[in-house]
Amino acid sequence: MPQPLILRWPNREAAHEPLLARLGADQILGEEAVEGALTSGLWPGIRSPGAKGGNPDVASASREPWVDASGYLAAVQRALGRPGLLAHQHRNPEQGVPFESLELALVEARVNGGNFVLSVEPRYRQALLAGEARALGAWSSLGRTAAWLRQHEGLFGRPTLPTLTALVEPGYATTEIANLLFRRGGSPRLAAAANVPKPDPERTAVLVAAGLKEVPAAAWEHAAAGATVVIDSAPVAGWQRIKEDLDRTVYGVGRGQVVAYHKRVQDPSEFALDCIDLVTHKRRAARLWNAPAAIPLATAGGLLHVIQYGSPIEVEIQARVQGVYRSATLLRPEGPPLPLKLYRRGTMSEVFPPSIQRLGVVQFE
Repeated sequence: MPQPLILRWPNREAAHEPLLARLGADQILGEEAVEGALTSGLWPGIRSPGAKGGNPDVASASREPWVDASGYLAAVQRALGRPGLLAHQHRNPEQGVPFESLELALVEARVNGGNFVLSVEPRYRQALLAGEARALGAWSSLGRTAAWLRQHEGLFGRPTLPTLTALVEPGYATTEIANLLFRRGGSPRLAAAANVPKPDPERTAVLVAAGLKEVPAAAWEHAAAGATVVIDSAPVAGWQRIKEDLDRTVYGVGRGQVVAYHKRVQDPSEFALDCIDLVTHKRRAARLWNAPAAIPLATAGGLLHVIQYGSPIEVEIQARVQGVYRSATLLRPEGPPLPLKLYRRGTMSEVFPPSIQRLGVVQFE
């Protein structure tokens, strides 16, 4: 069944109905809690050292903006067998957020196979009721994107490519590792530590088993079959030590290896980059250039999702996805399908999308 469009709009009045009708929500809630929804999460957008006065629309000229994203939470919840329904709210009156970020919150949840309860923050709601042009424009864009997401629902929630697979369990540690694997462009596939997937070294280059309370024995089967398993806990006695660095030791296990960090992961961002390096650039699921505030996600069926967390991309970006294809088409809520010229780069396919506002999906065939 299609994901319902859920709006939270407390103190609903008759005068609000024309505005609400323009969005076309399936459910309109007040202040009541939503059963099964996850209420913890960051409001999506960018934070930059160069931002002035807390305005997230202002980017730094010298440093990469930091992306706040919560779409990965839907993926974590689904991997744990829970509903991927997110319901966090922006409640800080001291720090405004772009009106368009509500649309972004819906996009990131849907791309990851979940849904989002649209809670309109007070400044946005006041601007809508006052008829401010920018707020109404963002509202119209939200409605257009919501309709487009429903029309193209089959594109979303598919399994990501298993090249980099991470095991997760309830709790902060593995959730934060998953967060940074997504943020750093690793396009990870998540699996519950209680249900480790079967080894497939031809498709899964790296299995991340760090942050777990206890590494399941089934993880070692991946190393024995030829993959790299990454842990931050004690190695098994008797493994063959083949390399030792300051922060980690590499052990030979079967046809593969185990990379054992000497301490628990303290910097998930750097750890994510290490894991991506272990995959190697030739086997990465996806990669972007000239889009520092975007997160790529490569999924089954030849799809590359690009979620843009900053201002709309108005220049050509470079994107690669694992797999050899014959054609590519860019799908976007704001325009008709656009055929893209396709280039083969080893085992990857490369395209140059010309512009992306909030979401672009490249469909490879």
